[in-house]
Order: sequence, then C-alpha cells, then structure tokens
Amino acid sequence: MKTSVIICATLLSISLSAFGANQNSSENPTAKSVIELIIQKTAAPAVQNTVDVIKEGDPETPVTGIITTMFATMDVLKEAVAKKCNLIISHEPLYYNHADNKDQFRNDPVFLEKQKFIIDNKLVVWRFHDYIHRINPDGIGMGMVAKLGYEPYQVNGSLSRFIIPETSLENLLRDLKQKFPAHAFHVVGNPSMKVSKVAFAAGAPGSATHFNALRENDLLIAGEVSQWETYEYVRDAVQQGKNKAVIFLGHINSEEAGMEYCATWLKSFINNLPVHFVSSGASYWTY
Repeated sequence: MKTSVIICATLLSISLSAFGANQNSSENPTAKSVIELIIQKTAAPAVQNTVDVIKEGDPETPVTGIITTMFATMDVLKEAVAKKCNLIISHEPLYYNHADNKDQFRNDPVFLEKQKFIIDNKLVVWRFHDYIHRINPDGIGMGMVAKLGYEPYQVNGSLSRFIIPETSLENLLRDLKQKFPAHAFHVVGNPSMKVSKVAFAAGAPGSATHFNALRENDLLIAGEVSQWETYEYVRDAVQQGKNKAVIFLGHINSEEAGMEYCATWLKSFINNLPVHFVSSGASYWTY
C-alpha cells in the first residue's frame, strides 16, 4: 500500500512538472501544453462553456514564441510572424463574434484571407478571456489600474473603486489624455463638476453594472455600451442637476493594458520562450 502511494505521488509530480521539464529541453512545448499551463497558473476553477479555446491552428504545434494582444488583427498576426512567434494569445474574438462562429463567413473574402494567413504561417490563435478575468486579482484589472495610475487611490484594494484627490472633470480628462494621447473619448457631464469618487468598468459589462457604479460614485470611466443606455442615463442625471459623469474610453483602451500585464505575468513562469505584448491599437480613427 505504501509503495502504491509513493508511485502515485511520483506520477502526479511527473505530470505537473512535464511542461517545466520540456522548457529546459531542446524540444519546444506544444501550444496545447503551454495553454494548459497558463490555465493552471490562473488557479481558477474550470469555466463551463468557456470561449478560452484555440480559435485557429494545430494544438500540437511546437511554440517558438508568444504574443499577447487585445485583438489578433492582420497587423498583429504579421508582427507575430516577423518576431518568429507562433502562439498568439488574444483577449477578444478572432472572427468578429463572441463565439467565433465561422458559419456566416464561409465564403467571405476578409475571413478567408485572414484564415489563410494563419494557416499558411502555422500560427495558433488562442483566446484568453474568461480565465484572465478569474486570476486573483483580475489580470485585466491589474493592468488597467497601473495604466490609470490609480493604485494609491484604491478603495480596500478594489480594481474598480477609487477615491482620488478632488479635481474637475476637465482636469481629469486632461490627465487621461496624457495616458491615451492617440485616442478620443465620449464624455457626458459638466466639465467643471468636482470629481473624487471614481468607478471603473472595463470592456462591456452592461449598463446595469454602470448604473450601480454611478449611484455610488461621481464618475464612471468605462469601456463601451449601447448609446441609448448609460449615455442617456447620465444625460438625464446631469440635466437634473446631479453631480454625475461618464467617460467612455472605448473597449480596447479600457482593457488593453491588461494584456500587457498578461505578458509580464507569463514571463514569471515561462522561462525559455520569448513573450511579447503587441498593441492592436484602436479599431477606428476619429475625424
């Protein structure tokens, strides 16, 4: 019985360390093994019906390097090839819908060219959305709080609630413009209003999350939402004389620093593969 327990423990140890041993060998780990290690390192419970699956490419491909990004755009894919990195870890969908359903694009020339580029260059694209948000603390949130410079102002360690030194909405916008110089924001609120209690909502969590945050705070810094929802709620609040405002950064601006943080986090346990963050940039330009 004792011998049996020792054998089982030894086998478990071998299984958990297989990737680490592979890192120290001349043989590159497969995309599948790298992804399994990353999910293990999040320490998150298994996510049912997760979107965090390989979207394109062969799971058995030996990995030569890793790119983290928000969107695996054509430019990001080309940058990956130039850097000789064949595992692209993207936070958002590859093919223009949340589940990356390809049915509607079967004969679409944009889809076909992108897919061909990935296949021809033997790339693997894996989405890292559900699990990075389940790291404790949230990986996207960690990157964004650092980007905003709000670490000293966190309320009880929160990644979404801050008490900043009182300032005007206009001055706060000037500060944000220094952090996001190439981008325009959508703003609802009186520029001269005083701001101290700030909420942050990355990405697109829905207007209900926005409404709850605004009830308790002066300002919400958010990613995006349908225009008829939070935009109009805050407009009515302002017209009622309430001290409320919202700044929409855009979806990418509100999460991209989290994927930069992701690259740093990966380097803490992936030792002999190059890991690079590549910005996908804004989806559109403002005229």
